[in-house]
Amino acid sequence: MRVVVKIGTSSLTDDAGRINHSMIASLVEQVTQLRSAGHEVLVVTSGAVAAGVAAMGMDTRPNDLPTLQAVAAVGQSRLMESYNDLFRAQSVVAAQVLVVAHDFVDRRQYLHCRQTLTRLLELGCVPVINENDAIASDEIRYGDNDKIAALVSHNIGADLLVLLTDIDGLYTADPRSDSAAQLVSRVAANDPRLAVSAGAAGTARGSGGMASKLAAARIASWSGVRTVIARATRESVLASAVSDSVIGTTFEAHDRALTARKLWIAFAADSQGAITVDDGAANAVRTRGTSLLHAGVTAVSGSFLAGDVVDILDGGGSLIARGVAGADADVATRSAGQRSDALGDGVPSEIVHRDDLVVMPSQ
Repeated sequence: MRVVVKIGTSSLTDDAGRINHSMIASLVEQVTQLRSAGHEVLVVTSGAVAAGVAAMGMDTRPNDLPTLQAVAAVGQSRLMESYNDLFRAQSVVAAQVLVVAHDFVDRRQYLHCRQTLTRLLELGCVPVINENDAIASDEIRYGDNDKIAALVSHNIGADLLVLLTDIDGLYTADPRSDSAAQLVSRVAANDPRLAVSAGAAGTARGSGGMASKLAAARIASWSGVRTVIARATRESVLASAVSDSVIGTTFEAHDRALTARKLWIAFAADSQGAITVDDGAANAVRTRGTSLLHAGVTAVSGSFLAGDVVDILDGGGSLIARGVAGADADVATRSAGQRSDALGDGVPSEIVHRDDLVVMPSQ
């Protein structure tokens, strides 16, 4: 089995934000055990920013992007040093791999990433992957390592994604504020709970949260990858996840697989606006997967540019699709409702081309 394991900042650091070497040691030991059982394992790790904050003697995590990226550069080498030392003690070679979102959108980068990761596995290494926070854009603030882990799972054809965190899994409500909240043990591929808002980051040290993990689980599910969210400190958590024991929350794999680009459009990219369409256009998009023409547009919101991801809504405000806009918001607004032969020069006939459009699952 090929397994991707992602561990979050809150699980890797102590209350003061320092790297928790005993937690990394436990993870490394479990990864080594899986390898001894014949499995291939890749680790996606957070913690660079938190490690940098501690190394710089800062009291709190900074909020401005330049400082975040600077402390990430400080912390990344310290984080990797810990992984190298602990894997070396297990006679395993760790390999640092830093990625950005573009690596999963650009086809050449996507294939190059897969080639590198696959070769590392063939050489017997454990890839230790992190977002390249020192040069990444503002995704650094949104806990994208959860999504990165899901996209890595798609990239290398993983069988299982394990998201390790500081709670037991997905609950029916926030267990920190609702004593009646119950753990959800299994979620079907089309379960609407994959789209619910599940709260923000659990600690000041991390940037993710359950909503980020649900987004990752959805990406993985639509990649054909089973996903488990579980508490990092649970004994033998990785072995239990591999054996599909009742542990944490398991998200079943979907029988429909999207390309990496469409996965990013549908579930990973941030929407920069919305386009509302009439009933005819909504039906054409839903049932036939056609391109969205300007004639079917009834309203445009947001200040998106051509190339940005936008939501496509029906007349009732329900999300029916997501896609890459073929024109800026002001052009889309002026052209709304117009036939293709009435569009001005330079205006594409489709506001969203079908190759850049993903019909979203019903909720």
